[in-house]
Amino acid sequence: MNLAAFDLNLLKVLDALLIEGSTTRAATRVGLSQPAVSAALGRLRVALDDPLFVRDGTALRPTDFASSLREPIRAHLSGLEQTLAGAGPFDPADCDASFRISGSDYFSVMLLPMLMQRLGSTAPKVKLSFVDLIHPGNLHEMGRMDVDIALPCTHDIPANIVAEPMFWSAWQIVSRTGHPRLARAGIGDGGDIPIDLYCDMDHVVFSSEGLHSSYEDQVLSTLGRSRRVTLAVGSFRDLYETVAGSDLLAVLPGTLARAVADRFGLALHPMPFPMEPALLWVAWNRWQTDEPAHRWLRGEIANLLRHLNDVDQPLPASIGLGGTTAKAAE
Repeated sequence: MNLAAFDLNLLKVLDALLIEGSTTRAATRVGLSQPAVSAALGRLRVALDDPLFVRDGTALRPTDFASSLREPIRAHLSGLEQTLAGAGPFDPADCDASFRISGSDYFSVMLLPMLMQRLGSTAPKVKLSFVDLIHPGNLHEMGRMDVDIALPCTHDIPANIVAEPMFWSAWQIVSRTGHPRLARAGIGDGGDIPIDLYCDMDHVVFSSEGLHSSYEDQVLSTLGRSRRVTLAVGSFRDLYETVAGSDLLAVLPGTLARAVADRFGLALHPMPFPMEPALLWVAWNRWQTDEPAHRWLRGEIANLLRHLNDVDQPLPASIGLGGTTAKAAE
């Protein structure tokens, strides 16, 4: 390709199309009209000798070649933005950036109140959007889904994502205070629930996919046991509010269980069988690693999360930094 004859402004349009999958939404992102974006796409197809996108219903699906350009283009545009912004020191008080953070509603309790208090005093112009878009299985789609920071609970990180482990959280059973069946068995707040009784009771599980099974059921199956799951919900709040008003049991990260127990009238109980603790990460797109505002926000989030660790075992290595591997320690 003759780069001298190529309009580099077209790369911003291609970047927007790769993120949005729509000429209309891409036009909004780059501040152009929809016909102008369609015309730019036509020029890109000629210049790059590839269709780049094919129609899939109402969306545009990128070709393999276009998909291969997503990360390099985003990385180069991000680097250019940093260069043009100058090399002066980053001052959060002057930062007016907007960030999209994806995570479960666990972080609505354990992070957002403290984070917003912190930003209010140090970076009042920064705007956050908190969305539940990224699950461990589709972390590799962070760039396409326009997510700046994800907060996954997983042991596997895709190779195109950078991540730092924040903390381990042990699991705990929650029941409503004064649960009649547990009371008849003489089991109060903090008491052990025998595994036979645990398996014989009804349970609610957290599942973003609506599945009536979870990690606990996998562990139980290795022990030759099973339990009755009668309800699946898509948020932690739905889970512990359901427990608070019913005779169902649930399993929560201990950090969250302790934070909401008094407010919702919950009793906490240890697990009757060993379970690998939850591992929480801060993850981001590789091209955002050196962006000053992004790096600063990651640091603020890390400072607020690391103290939540409640398991005495080492954290795995960071992923994608300093030559580390693309898979966390199992």
